[in-house]
Amino acid sequence: MKKHNFSAGPCILPQEVFKEASQAVLDFNDSGLSILEISHRSKDFVDVMDEARSLALELLGLEGKGYKVLFLQGGASTQFLMTAYNLLQSKAGYINTGSWSDKAIKEAKFFGEVVEVASSKDANYNYIPKGYDVPEDLDYLHCTSNNTIFGTQIKDFPKTNAPLVCDMSSDIFSRQLDFSKFSLIYAGAQKNMGPAGTTLVVIKEEILGKIERQIPSMLDYKVHISKSSMFNTPPVFPVYTSMLTLRWLKKLGGIAAIEEENEKKANLIYSEIELNPLFKGFAAKEDRSTMNATFSLVDGDLKETFDAMWKEAGISGVNGHRSVGGYRASMYNAMTMEGVASLVDVMSDLERKA
Repeated sequence: MKKHNFSAGPCILPQEVFKEASQAVLDFNDSGLSILEISHRSKDFVDVMDEARSLALELLGLEGKGYKVLFLQGGASTQFLMTAYNLLQSKAGYINTGSWSDKAIKEAKFFGEVVEVASSKDANYNYIPKGYDVPEDLDYLHCTSNNTIFGTQIKDFPKTNAPLVCDMSSDIFSRQLDFSKFSLIYAGAQKNMGPAGTTLVVIKEEILGKIERQIPSMLDYKVHISKSSMFNTPPVFPVYTSMLTLRWLKKLGGIAAIEEENEKKANLIYSEIELNPLFKGFAAKEDRSTMNATFSLVDGDLKETFDAMWKEAGISGVNGHRSVGGYRASMYNAMTMEGVASLVDVMSDLERKA
């Protein structure tokens, strides 16, 4: 039985993507070769890379606006370093909304002064800071759009004259935004695009080349742009699977269509959390994520019963992160309404039995 996978990542992908990717593992494009063994310099894979980059720009509404798309390696964790290496000359601002923001701040401090413009650490990151002032003299301002561990999501992004950099690893392609407000977006593939192994970087080319330090080639955005994401051997299979997922999303109707579905899924589970007296939410209501719903049992004595019930229902990956405890339902683009309804049914059944 295929389980309903609520894991925070690596996570669920569309079933048609699994099928097409699995066929390519056996025989890619009727070439007699597997996608796992083809040359990254072959025309077949160059076409894949070009289509993946083109689809990303199209879906984000950034075609013809001076942006370049890269598929790199090292996850968002390497982007914490690369962002600062390429952009931080003297001072950068960071909005600290969780563990990943905290790690990004740590890496940036190797390259210059870092100002923590706002933070929600005082309440274990259960809300998004508001009403703060952004300094005028920043090289860039960094934020994290969605926080998987804590289940919070930025709804109104900060206004700044500095380049706005955003880690969108856990909600990329999930909701409509004016993406042209961002000078650099990065996102690990393993939540809304593909398997772990590649990282999407979308960067406005004009912000590069303004720092004085020398940058090692593997960490230099300009080098990767000049080589069309093939300065070194790219992660062929993750890029291919990401391309398939972007095709799937375009066919659905793009970000507008998937946002509507994501809101329905989120409304279903948050309504249950509100109405069911056995559960309580972790994140502040106005900052709740549409991607990751975090919640816990009011009575811890019911944990063994609840855990047995959701496992029996074919549900996987809902245990919360150790920083928060409780439960976390990750509802990325490929999660179905049926999957969310199955979890909600279990929550309702627990109330009836308690």
